[in-house]
Amino acid sequence: MRAKSRLGGCEARIEAQHKKGRLTARERIDLLLDKGSFREVDAFVEHRTHDFDLDEQKFLSDSVITGWGTIEGRLVYMFSQDFTVFGGSLGEVHAAKICKIMDMAMKTGAPVVGINDSGGARIQEGVVSLGGYADIFLRNTLASGVIPQISVIMGPCAGGAVYSPALTDLIFMVRNSSYMFVTGPDVVKAVTHEDVSFEDLGGASVHSEKSGVCHVAGESEADTLYLIRKVLGYLPQNNMEDPPFVQAGDDPLRTEETLNSLIPESPDKPYDIKEVIRLIVDNGQFFEIHENFAMNIVVGFARLGGHSVGIVANQPAVLAGVLDIDASEKGARFVRLCDSFNLPIITFEDVPGFLPGTNQEHHGIIRAGAKLLYAYCEATVPKLTVITRKAYGGAYCVMSSKHIRGDVNLAWPTAEIAVMGPDGAVNIIFRKELEKATDPVKRKAELVAEYREKFANPYVAAQRGFIDDVIEPKETRPRLINALEMLQNKRDTNPAKKHGNIPL
Repeated sequence: MRAKSRLGGCEARIEAQHKKGRLTARERIDLLLDKGSFREVDAFVEHRTHDFDLDEQKFLSDSVITGWGTIEGRLVYMFSQDFTVFGGSLGEVHAAKICKIMDMAMKTGAPVVGINDSGGARIQEGVVSLGGYADIFLRNTLASGVIPQISVIMGPCAGGAVYSPALTDLIFMVRNSSYMFVTGPDVVKAVTHEDVSFEDLGGASVHSEKSGVCHVAGESEADTLYLIRKVLGYLPQNNMEDPPFVQAGDDPLRTEETLNSLIPESPDKPYDIKEVIRLIVDNGQFFEIHENFAMNIVVGFARLGGHSVGIVANQPAVLAGVLDIDASEKGARFVRLCDSFNLPIITFEDVPGFLPGTNQEHHGIIRAGAKLLYAYCEATVPKLTVITRKAYGGAYCVMSSKHIRGDVNLAWPTAEIAVMGPDGAVNIIFRKELEKATDPVKRKAELVAEYREKFANPYVAAQRGFIDDVIEPKETRPRLINALEMLQNKRDTNPAKKHGNIPL
């Protein structure tokens, strides 16, 4: 019976899966987990439906494989949908198997990884299959912020099925092999007359670059599963644990002379903030999330002195690092993920403000910016900020400033902390003087130079205590590691309440 269960739909269907360049449900589990660690449960479960002659088509395990195993020796619960059985469709027992594994994960405080490869609800079971989805959605929501939940899309994921992954912490997809959408190409064509392919409607490229639904897109199934093993190494088992400490063999007192000359002399010239991050973190290893979505902000995981941290950084090389709707929401989501699982947040700030324009205003930049502000304000984990260059206007407040419970706020000598840039400020403050000037261009240049000398530096903020210290850029790594160790036992609380009302 066990051998029959392992066969899934049948040899021919397994072969068909391989021809599409996809692994089977069990092969994916074996590739993700430590060798020989998988312990399957419910291998003998069968569906209970008699309608539409389904009683003559029964498969042991039904259309999902469930159980637990280890990744780097740490317990992980798993479910993997089996496309060789009824196209991986979700019915009553399929849902019950997933719910059982999620309940066990909550009781024991361990992550859940779900591999999605399904044609959707099992139509023959009617509303029972819809109820099964809702049972899973509830568990996703209750587990949110308690245990890490990772969804892997390795084939189709359509209709109501997309909402379980959407409720989880991280979504991984495979390029040219997986897709997600609420309504498929046929329905889209019938309703809107748009002719669109599966890939263009909901492929990994679309969701990792345009919609932001997908956090990481892998080049192959094996590559994607390897990345999941890596990302779990940064996260604790649950919200009551600290993230794993891994001594990387990188000197915590290491300084980087390159950082002293990395910022261009002209404030209008870009530089790559990822280069700054790699020079500072342990062994230059930075696991970026949402790499190709809202690229004007950078988020991801790294280690500093062995401590697992989340990094949020404005990217001057893209749109000058300005905050727009997508960047604000991307940052807010990541800050809340880090706060849920006790990862200190390191913020590298170089932000000229929020993106102006009717498109941004009409689509809700106020609401989106407030999400990022809310996330930083609410977070009680250690929060360290390094202002590398610009920190202008409301964006200065939002990016983990001292005023919203930033614990350690450092600035490089190149930092410019002001209500706005010198050019805009001079236009407002000296408008009348410039109108009367005999040579307004020359006079404006003089006034801009004076304003820059007076305000475009970190010392006014440092005098007020809004900046804890102005440091040489090369010292950033040891200073951040020292601050992390000082904050190891930090305790901060929010007022007692059911939950806040984040401006969604």
